[in-house]
Amino acid sequence: QDKPLEDIPTFSVWDYVVFIGIVVGASGIGLFQAIRSRKETSSEEFLLGGRQMTAVPVAMSLTASFMSGITVIGTPAEAYLYGTAFWLFGFSYALMSIVTAELFVPLFYRLRITSAYEYLEMRFSRPIRIIGTSMYIVQTALYTGLVIYAPALALNQITGLDLWGVLVATGAVCIIYCTVGGLKAVIWTDVLQMVVMLVGFVAVIARGAVVQGGLTKIFEDAGEGGRLDTFDFDPDPRKRHTFWTIVIGGSIMWASIYSINQSQVQRYISCRTLGHAKMALYINMVGLWVTVSLAMLSGLTMYSIYKKCDPITNDDVATSDQLLPYMVMDILADYPGIPGLFVAAAYSGTLSTVSSSINALVAVTMEDFIIPLWKNRTEKQVTWLNMGLSVFFGALCIGMAGVASLMGTLLFQAALAIFGMISGPLLGLYLLGMFFRTPNSIGSLSGLLIGLALTLWVGIGAQIYPATADKTNPLLLTVIGCNSTMSQNHTTQPPWTTCVIFSASVRPPLADSWYSLSYLYFSVLGVIATMVSGFLISAATGCKQEKLSPTLFIRKSDLICFGGCRTSEVTLCALVIF
Repeated sequence: QDKPLEDIPTFSVWDYVVFIGIVVGASGIGLFQAIRSRKETSSEEFLLGGRQMTAVPVAMSLTASFMSGITVIGTPAEAYLYGTAFWLFGFSYALMSIVTAELFVPLFYRLRITSAYEYLEMRFSRPIRIIGTSMYIVQTALYTGLVIYAPALALNQITGLDLWGVLVATGAVCIIYCTVGGLKAVIWTDVLQMVVMLVGFVAVIARGAVVQGGLTKIFEDAGEGGRLDTFDFDPDPRKRHTFWTIVIGGSIMWASIYSINQSQVQRYISCRTLGHAKMALYINMVGLWVTVSLAMLSGLTMYSIYKKCDPITNDDVATSDQLLPYMVMDILADYPGIPGLFVAAAYSGTLSTVSSSINALVAVTMEDFIIPLWKNRTEKQVTWLNMGLSVFFGALCIGMAGVASLMGTLLFQAALAIFGMISGPLLGLYLLGMFFRTPNSIGSLSGLLIGLALTLWVGIGAQIYPATADKTNPLLLTVIGCNSTMSQNHTTQPPWTTCVIFSASVRPPLADSWYSLSYLYFSVLGVIATMVSGFLISAATGCKQEKLSPTLFIRKSDLICFGGCRTSEVTLCALVIF
């Protein structure tokens, strides 16, 4: 039987002790790295860890970087509301890891770049590099501010933690260890935070299994509630999650994040060898599988507990993001310190993403904007400026979180859409440059802008006119077991909603076709539009004539050779057309 929100216990003293202890530990890692590397003050040491990192810590940092607090709280809610289709992202992670490790990482590693967007100037022109970097900065600042705000809001309303205190503390902790420790501090702190996230999920699942009488009971309840219907092979691109949208769209979406996002690229090129960089990606792939599996199992546990009294429908929580914190305080409050561990897990997800973003924003700002214009500089001056920029971007992210608190859910959901919309066209631009010699600067820039315009059009339209329930497929929830007058089944509203509501009578024709395109296909649309229009406009304006270095293109030696076969027999080599 469910409990009203006001009857759910809040943090105990031991919960605060555990929570604060983990946060202090994260800051301590930054201070330790600063002391350990106090004689190594070069910019390369600060931004790339001296290019001496090894595979395992980098892999855990890669996983933690995009397993944010939103993921820790939101993925279980996904399983609760929509079932286990999200598990199919395991295929996406595998395809993304292979493509990134065998195509992008060798290219970036041999170019010995610091900013992923340096490649755009080498291949095309400086204006394209500046535009690409600017798109990344806007996307990352928005996303990072909202990564701080969304979990802080959910935890504030469930645990009683002060919202603004959490916002400022998050930014302050990240500023401390990013400023004094650089990338090494970020990576080693991510290792701690990744462990905390996994332990937090295990604690929730273990206690839930005890409450429900075992994992078998949890899976039985999930099956009866339709939560285990994972495979949907409907080819309709408007359906939110199907096998095809997740495997095809999800692979390209995650490739746009892992292949060209500065936060991730910076970790690959910090490795001491190319082999360590590739291995880090494959270990990261396993880490993603484990993390998402535990998050989904947490969601199924939550459904088993509340299958007869949905907290959302019963108005016990305001949003789906509050479901998991609500359950934690409901079933674990009698175990002092464990709720604190879970909150630390969600908070660790936020810290890892924010710290990675701050470090990456500093790197691209220095390498793409400041260093090319600052000729007479010393290493000490550059290092101090790196530290100053860490403070600036940390404060900016806190400010963006404050803006999010004023804008309600509209900015939050719009920013998540923008994150996908920007990455797709940028990935198309890189593919255009890496695989083909003929596209020129005019055609490539035009293709990027056309791709961006199309993804913004469909993405903004989807925010204004959310897809209907037959496209989002929310599963049935009930309140028949609550102490309430309500006794009929209800379905939840689709998660993609905005503050702007239009009645069905004014929905334009595009609302149920173009604007209903699955969000996972935004990146696919951006890649295709950028590459096709880039090719056509390059051909119309005269293809690139000047000699380009072979190091700027994918080589046959970059491609993986499976099972001891000869390189000439690898079918992937057919992709290389130069």
